[in-house]
Amino acid sequence: MPLVSIEITTVAIRCWRLARDAGAPVQRRLYDALARFEAGVLAPVFDALLGACEAALGRRIEAGTSIARSADERLVLAMLDGSQAARGSVGCDAGTASVLDGAIRSTRIMLSLATART
Repeated sequence: MPLVSIEITTVAIRCWRLARDAGAPVQRRLYDALARFEAGVLAPVFDALLGACEAALGRRIEAGTSIARSADERLVLAMLDGSQAARGSVGCDAGTASVLDGAIRSTRIMLSLATART
């Protein structure tokens, strides 16, 4: 996975977590955070992906710190780069796993399109 995609994804996860915890408009916050990468268009994609991840995990996604990525951030990155399959990574029902698989595929496509311009 290109370094810029890793950075975009990490920023998105942390922003999403903060916005959700604050009860703030998530997609607006994501758009603003991703605009510096000229990737604001990815806001709804990451909102859907991270919501699907939480549903599949059955718990909140934990964000990392400025010096270290969390286990959840590493899991999302691994699912996006294909080094870890979603179905083997989380213990959820087949329907939820299918939603997560679709969200991962959509995010891969949109990340590729967004970073091709940068």
